[in-house]
Amino acid sequence: MNKKKDQTIMNDDIRVSEVRCNVDGGEPLGIVPTDVAMDKANEMGLDLVLIAPTAKPPVAKIMDYGKFKYQEEKKKKEARKKQIKVEIKEIKLSVKIADNDISYKVKHAREFLISGKLVKFRVFLRGREMAHPEAAREVLLRVWPMVEDIGVMDKSPRLEGRYYNMLVLPLKDDRKK
Repeated sequence: MNKKKDQTIMNDDIRVSEVRCNVDGGEPLGIVPTDVAMDKANEMGLDLVLIAPTAKPPVAKIMDYGKFKYQEEKKKKEARKKQIKVEIKEIKLSVKIADNDISYKVKHAREFLISGKLVKFRVFLRGREMAHPEAAREVLLRVWPMVEDIGVMDKSPRLEGRYYNMLVLPLKDDRKK
C-alpha cells in the first residue's frame, strides 16, 4: 500500500555548487556551476536531473524527465508481460484409494501436464496411517508410471508433515515428440 515516493532530485531542488553535466544524446558539458547547467536546461526546455548525487562532483543530466519516466514504465510493463506464471495443480489422493479412482485423477493430471501446468500429487495420512507412511509412498509410486511419458519428477515422493508429496513437471516440447 505504501508506495515508495520518487527520490529523484531535479531542477531547483539541486543544492550543490557545481555538477558534472551531460546532455541527453549530446556532448558532455564537463564540470560546470549548477546555475549554468540550469540555464542550459531551461534554454533547451528540458530538466536538470541529478543522476549520481554521491559522486565527486555530483553527476547531473539534462533530459526530458517526463519522457524518461514514461519509457521506464513502458519497459517495466513489457517485462511483466514476458514473465511466465507457473501454475501448480494439486491432485489429492488417499492411502485407501481404488485403482479406478487413481486412473480418473491421473487422467486430469495428464490434461494439466499437457497444458503446461505443474502437478503436485498429495496423499494425506489420517490417524493411524501416520504409523505406516510407506503406504502413501506406494500410492505415489503407482501413479508415477501413468504420467512419466509426459512429465518429469521434480521432487520424488517425500513426507512433509501429514502429507506425502510428489511434484511432476511437464516435459519440454522437444522431448514430448
